Amino acid sequence: MVVRPSERSSVSTQVETHEFQAEAQQLLQLMVHSIYSNKDVFLRELISNAADALDKLRLETFVDKDLQVDTSDLHVQIEVDREQRTLTVRDNGIGMSRAEVVQLIGTIAKSGTAELLAKARESQESGSAELIGQFGVGFYSSFMVADRVSLVTRRAGEDEATRWESDGSGTYTVETVQEAPQGTAVTLRLRPEEADDGLFDYSSEHKIRELVQRYSDFITWPVRMEVERSDDDGSTKREIETLNSMKALWARSRDEVSDEEYAQFYKHVSRDWRDPLEVIAVSAEGTFEYKALLFIPSHAPGDLFAEDHRQGVQLYVKRVFVMDECAALVPPYLRFVKGVVDAQDLSLNVSREILQQDRQITLMRRRLTKKVLSAVKHMMSEDHERYATFWAEFGAAFKEGILSDAENRDTILEIASFASTHDAERTTTLRQYVERMGEAQRDIYFMTGASRSIIESSPHIEAFRAKGYEVLLLTDPVDEVWVDSVAEFDGKPLRSIAKGELDLDAEEDESAEPEREQRQEEFAGLLSWMTALLEEQVKEVRLSSRLTTSPACLVSGAHEMTPTMEKLYRAMGQELPPTKRVLELNPAHALVDGLRKAHDERGDAAGLAETVELLHGSAVLAEGGELTDPARFTRLLADHLARDL
Repeated sequence: MVVRPSERSSVSTQVETHEFQAEAQQLLQLMVHSIYSNKDVFLRELISNAADALDKLRLETFVDKDLQVDTSDLHVQIEVDREQRTLTVRDNGIGMSRAEVVQLIGTIAKSGTAELLAKARESQESGSAELIGQFGVGFYSSFMVADRVSLVTRRAGEDEATRWESDGSGTYTVETVQEAPQGTAVTLRLRPEEADDGLFDYSSEHKIRELVQRYSDFITWPVRMEVERSDDDGSTKREIETLNSMKALWARSRDEVSDEEYAQFYKHVSRDWRDPLEVIAVSAEGTFEYKALLFIPSHAPGDLFAEDHRQGVQLYVKRVFVMDECAALVPPYLRFVKGVVDAQDLSLNVSREILQQDRQITLMRRRLTKKVLSAVKHMMSEDHERYATFWAEFGAAFKEGILSDAENRDTILEIASFASTHDAERTTTLRQYVERMGEAQRDIYFMTGASRSIIESSPHIEAFRAKGYEVLLLTDPVDEVWVDSVAEFDGKPLRSIAKGELDLDAEEDESAEPEREQRQEEFAGLLSWMTALLEEQVKEVRLSSRLTTSPACLVSGAHEMTPTMEKLYRAMGQELPPTKRVLELNPAHALVDGLRKAHDERGDAAGLAETVELLHGSAVLAEGGELTDPARFTRLLADHLARDL
């Protein structure tokens, strides 16, 4: 460090010129050359520093009763000189002594500067467009928008003030001045506007107002600026206006805030014109303090399932805005949740990468998740109409948590509801399903499909309807996945009615076993012949206990993909090998019984083989599948119909 004395003015003492440390100088040069994509945050940093100074002064007056300072009008003042292109952020807070200026402002960081510089270089080389939000340098962010920065500060209780000044090129000066108001004033000589480089006109009232309301709207202290206003007679006048609202609803208890205020705040943070469905207030105290105000919307956004859907809640630190969509605070299956989280102990310069690994963020995420689940559970038990709205709008996304959130899986399963054959209008929970199960029923039955109507018209459901067994009708794409990861609920196995072998008769009457064995012997020849005939399409032909009115249906293996799942994979561009399934026949159907008798009499006649082909094709169509050769199927069907005329 080099110190060179000089004279500045009659009201100042000796001026010391210092050189920046090498690493600090390199970092400043990187900043000046616009590696940051979002230069707007410089004002956030300066206002945040000013608010901290006001907080410290208020605390100091409590601790030091002999400190004679005026705390009746603590505030932050923004001053603009458009002709000189300067912007000043001034506070009447605690201020700094000369020693504190040298220690806190004279160097970028007392430790970690090398690591900071390495991250900056890495981000520049990789073409990162988002350094702000990954890390920052507080006061020094001013050099992103200014070619010269000066700071004048006087500590509360002291007579002398200190001036710090630099153009960021390599040196800075420090001097003592005799007259200055208590607090700190940072003055920036603004660079020319260059919108293509993200450098806007920061002397514009409109731009300053926009930045204050975006980043500093809820800080405790008023942020003021002199603005020009027109009277009714056309004349203009200057007046002081407070730019921020200071209304942090999350800092107030629930009984102090009206529903209308919550609704207005929700519309502000979500950009939704409708009222929220649910308000969730969270307050955590102790070693790690934070407050949160979360909202469940009343309608799902159109892009809820889009890859580029914007998710996450707003993150504040001590009422200072830090991040718009902090995805680390809510799991993906709750991506529809909106709101704010205000932490007391996080850095303003926290990164998205750091957030993913931060223990405090992890604890907040767990607590907030449980709060949302608790709110949904309360809706389910206390207000079914609102719960029904929630489930209709967000149920498909919510069920993703069954797969991704092992810690809360049981809770999610308790909250989730599904369409079923029990009620054509209302959904049912798994708990309600189990309570309705008869003594003879051992499993929770379900079927997946593209829509309720397709499932209800499926041959697979016939026997269940006939015996009065309730079946869950799962039509969301995620249902195809989570059912394979959940083996049971409340000790009752979940079982697909379209997979594996079922023997519903055995569940009710074991005395029917001799009759089933006799029937198996009668159809053994037909089943063996059809299995050989359809060996390219199916892996087995067998008798079914799940059919009552349809002649046949196709069944997947217990651990195989359903046709709907195969379609989902193909829609995502993933080619799958063809899967052979089981063709089940209804022995009580006239067509199947007639086919058995004809085969016993005529063997493998050509006409019978065509009938088998039509039978298989009709089973494919019945489940909403696609025929391999639709033209041949149509021709065979027309020929058989013609022979019957």
